[in-house]
Amino acid sequence: MLLLRCHLKRALPQKVSCRFCAVMGKLQSKFKHSTYKYSRPDGFIEEKIQTKAFQEYSPAHVDTVSVVAALNSDLCVSGGKDKTAVAYNWRTGNVVKRFKGHEREITKIACIYKSSQFFSASRDKMVMMWDLQSSSQPRQQFSGHTMVVTGLTVSPDSSHLCTGSRDNTLLLWDVGTGQCAERASVSRNLVTHLCWVPREHYILQTSEDKTIRLWDSRGLQVAHTFPTQQHIQTYCEVSEDGHKCVSCSSGFEGEGCEATLWDLRQTRSRICEYRGHFQTVASCIFLPRALAAMPAIATSSHDCKVKIWNQDTGACLFTLSLDGSGPLTSLAVADSISLLCVSFSRGIHLLRVDRSQGLELREVAAF
Repeated sequence: MLLLRCHLKRALPQKVSCRFCAVMGKLQSKFKHSTYKYSRPDGFIEEKIQTKAFQEYSPAHVDTVSVVAALNSDLCVSGGKDKTAVAYNWRTGNVVKRFKGHEREITKIACIYKSSQFFSASRDKMVMMWDLQSSSQPRQQFSGHTMVVTGLTVSPDSSHLCTGSRDNTLLLWDVGTGQCAERASVSRNLVTHLCWVPREHYILQTSEDKTIRLWDSRGLQVAHTFPTQQHIQTYCEVSEDGHKCVSCSSGFEGEGCEATLWDLRQTRSRICEYRGHFQTVASCIFLPRALAAMPAIATSSHDCKVKIWNQDTGACLFTLSLDGSGPLTSLAVADSISLLCVSFSRGIHLLRVDRSQGLELREVAAF
């Protein structure tokens, strides 16, 4: 391959040669070693090293990536310290469009799934609405917080947007007009994440005050407060049927570092805990049934590991170690067999679920 590229450089004009080398560099397959742990049916934990072909695509960002979300089955949107939101085709490894408007790091992305529209929140205290089908300028801007925006979620009918901040407030916005419809404030409620309950008026929220709250968007009032946890609650997600939710926590050396499953409809009590990470768990998601043979949850952690859990029993089914990636943060479902995971050091990782020999998770690309 090196010999071929050298001959081509001498034979072709410089511009053609550079373009050819750039394409070859983007599509070049590499072999990557990943460590994983597999929980066998007999309960034995088996550790293996994967050596798989791996695609290193052109990076989506020029600085650390903070968050990723799926826009549709081909495209994701990410944001980071370069103040840019990027729409990226993770199947082909191509940047589709870049959106610039924020003055500081992007902290959250919320997509209207199977639509061309999405929202971004930033440390500049602003939230912006973008459209893939229109210009690179924001379609709408939402200004009302006095500190970094750390929570962002869209209503099921896409008519309203809820934002949260370290300024202890939640704001409810009319997407069409860009006007703030409701405002609520709770002392010491430093918001870490927001998630709208499917087909409902309720919004789930996690906080640095170690509390999980359920808000009624009709008047933006607290409808329920879950039992206070021992550690900061970093993230939350609601199941597709709206019956359950999962939250995760900060921690160190195995203290804290858990994810917790809650009943959202009836008792609103704790159902199950998932323990095994050794540093802060930054993200937790429900996996589609097509992706796992049983109800399952995935978590990503600052310990460089992604874990898949049996939702009902709390057993760890698989652990993938992304060695050298730095702390893992955002995690998203890309399609029925793929996940997207953000790391501090290596951008966005494309992970593929393989069920040919039990449940396995492997890294197939990074950008």
